[in-house]
Amino acid sequence: MTHVTLRAEFEDLIDPYAPVGQVGTGFDFTEGPIWHPLDHFLLFSDMPGDVRRRWDARRGVVEVKRPSNKCNGMTYDADLNLIVCEHATSSLIRERPDGRREVLASHYENQELNSPNDVCVHSSGAIYFSDPWYGRMPVYGVERPRQLGFQGVYRVPPGGGAPKLLVDRTLFEQPNGLCFSPDERILYVNDTVQALVRAFDVQADGSLANPRVFASGIRSELEPGLPDGMKCDQRGNVWVTAPGGVWVYSPDGNLLGKIRLPELVANLAWGGADFRTLYLTATHSVYAVPTKVGPRHEPYMSGKRGGAGAASSTTPTPNLAAGDMQLDPQRCAMIIQDMQNDVIMDGGAFAESGAPAHARQQHVVENVRRVAEAARARGVAIIHVWFVVEPGAPGVTLNAPLFEGLVDSKAMVRGSWGAAPVSGLEPRPGDFVVEKMRMSAWEGTRLETILKATGRDMIINTGAWTNMSVEHTARTGADKGYFMIVPEDCCSTMNADWHNAAINFALQNVSVVTNADTVIKALG
Repeated sequence: MTHVTLRAEFEDLIDPYAPVGQVGTGFDFTEGPIWHPLDHFLLFSDMPGDVRRRWDARRGVVEVKRPSNKCNGMTYDADLNLIVCEHATSSLIRERPDGRREVLASHYENQELNSPNDVCVHSSGAIYFSDPWYGRMPVYGVERPRQLGFQGVYRVPPGGGAPKLLVDRTLFEQPNGLCFSPDERILYVNDTVQALVRAFDVQADGSLANPRVFASGIRSELEPGLPDGMKCDQRGNVWVTAPGGVWVYSPDGNLLGKIRLPELVANLAWGGADFRTLYLTATHSVYAVPTKVGPRHEPYMSGKRGGAGAASSTTPTPNLAAGDMQLDPQRCAMIIQDMQNDVIMDGGAFAESGAPAHARQQHVVENVRRVAEAARARGVAIIHVWFVVEPGAPGVTLNAPLFEGLVDSKAMVRGSWGAAPVSGLEPRPGDFVVEKMRMSAWEGTRLETILKATGRDMIINTGAWTNMSVEHTARTGADKGYFMIVPEDCCSTMNADWHNAAINFALQNVSVVTNADTVIKALG
């Protein structure tokens, strides 16, 4: 079966002749695929059959739960507890590995939910889910009257609590699949009846704003299929079930191509040892298709039972020896810090310090760019850390010459050229952006939240200035238990003397000092 290329970028994501393999068949209606990152098996649900099954390469398909309360969408949280949408109970459930069952959401304003359908987990621990009423229909659920008069999208706060309605009650007819963009700034939600995908901005408090139609007209009179399951890949493309199989949209809403399957597809999830196999639940069968791209990094993909975080006593120590360095991309994050126009460019607020000349001497922009490109290609989390202040610099204390100079120079003001990233180091889809108002990348930021959610304990520490932000970040990271790697030619400051003082003395005690080429080679 040949897939359909509509734009050239599609073939960077999947081979147009990628084989469609059948994992299992003979089911009633399959849904909710999710891959276990440690034990390497696929879970999926069969709603009409009221059964949950698993598949792995050794045992094939086996039944694991019957009855399953006609479960639908499933995912894991960061501790690898299973989060389940149950049609028969109108509930969102957490199932722990020891068998304990916890109801996360069952009512809104003292009325039963319709039937939680699909679910995704934010790096904060908040859980987002859709609530159409398919679970109150015959076959796919238990036929019974609805108590709510609308179909919504909800958020369960980190740590639990009553679900909060996130959207206008009249916005959706049947909200269904939902997924975050790689940087979690956007939540996508599709509507099966309206045959479209909406995008929302995710606010700091977890609420949603700025609803807009991302893609529409996802229907056909010639082929069965409608928006149902949906996932975002690591580059920010949106993969949604649709007529004929799966349609793939770029982050700006262009339809790139279509994956063709022999049955109507209900949902999809990446899995396999490298998360480069796309598993698709398609009516009576489950299929697998190899892809060139992987998923956005979900919190559960770090594969750490009991919580992700910095290295523990059971985490193997990486090989960081000079000349033989080996870095596991799945444990690595790359920080690109303060690479902003005001900091290192001619015409910037600090240009007279000598910083632009030393940045050129170090070839720092090009070296950071090279490492970032290699890191992205291998699945390393890329985190841009920017110093950003509001006009007038409210909240910046004048307790040190550095901060006094920043305020006096009117530097790093949000929206200005000076605060913008230098050309060539702009964030790419899938990157994270962290804002700060101190030297260290850790102080008052969400940096550690991202690292814990993505399971990264090895940090490639780059940026400006070497003896200030880079050094402070390395010191604190070492104190917190992270492995700090500083490629010397990916850092710069005001002059070579200050740079060398940090590289040759302070950073030697808290990090592994190396260079760009060694890091690229070590990533494999």
